[in-house]
Amino acid sequence: MRAGLTLAAALAAVPAALAAKGQMGFALGTKKTDGSCKYQADYEADFDAIQSNSGATVVRGYSASDCNNAQYILPAAKSKGFKVVLGVWPDVEESFQKDKAALVKYVPQYKDQVYAVTVGSETLYRGNFTGEQLLEKINDVKQALGGDVKTGTADSWNKYKDGTADALIKGGVDLLLANGFSYWQGAAAGRDAVDVYLDDISQALAHIQDLSGSLDKIEFWNGETGWPTDGGSDYENAKAGTENAKSFYHDGFCAAIDWGYNAFYFEALDEPWKPQSIGDNGQPQIETTWGAMTADRTPKFSLKCGSS
Repeated sequence: MRAGLTLAAALAAVPAALAAKGQMGFALGTKKTDGSCKYQADYEADFDAIQSNSGATVVRGYSASDCNNAQYILPAAKSKGFKVVLGVWPDVEESFQKDKAALVKYVPQYKDQVYAVTVGSETLYRGNFTGEQLLEKINDVKQALGGDVKTGTADSWNKYKDGTADALIKGGVDLLLANGFSYWQGAAAGRDAVDVYLDDISQALAHIQDLSGSLDKIEFWNGETGWPTDGGSDYENAKAGTENAKSFYHDGFCAAIDWGYNAFYFEALDEPWKPQSIGDNGQPQIETTWGAMTADRTPKFSLKCGSS
């Protein structure tokens, strides 16, 4: 959904709302090229590639129990000086309980490596829960971890703007991640894609700040944004391609970081094991080439903001 507010208007309050340069992070999968699970050494190699190529030292995942993610990524983070946002998949009770159990087992051992925990990824967007129901899940996980681990959720930017997530804002969660993909809104690469992306994130943050009555009571991140590279699928006016992804990364993602937004790029590495899916337009979509790096950890373009 494209925002109706102009970019200039949306960003008018940004200098007052955001401090210095934001934190950069990457979404990171749990599987190797062939679809088998990663182990500690694999995550350590991922971290080396991410830090050396971008400077980032924080990653986010989606399920603490998938491929024993928490068990292997946390010691890897400790050895490489990384922070991790661990995920809980609450859509199914079995996965919710497995993820919570993994957190309870491993988070106390690696408190310094756990940046936060997100309960759910676009569950409000999919209509799996109401805001009140999701808040209960978030509070359940926070309590299980002793109450001293930052806990929140990630959802589509428009679910914050349209009030769907108001119960979370009023309920005082610690952090909220707003996903924003101008690619999935069919925006043409270049100025249009950048404007749509920054507009979306700005509107999500503005509503959170307005409802919470504070500029920083709830920590805010852009939870996902990205662009498919060569070999990916087009979506309306959004055309896949490495040059288009490079342009969006530097002119959009890096701009958000420079303005003070914390943001995760989706994703660090290509995932060639992923099956073809169906996009929002009902057409087949290839989701294997969204990585800023290839599956063998080779950057597709410069990942350091300020370079090209």
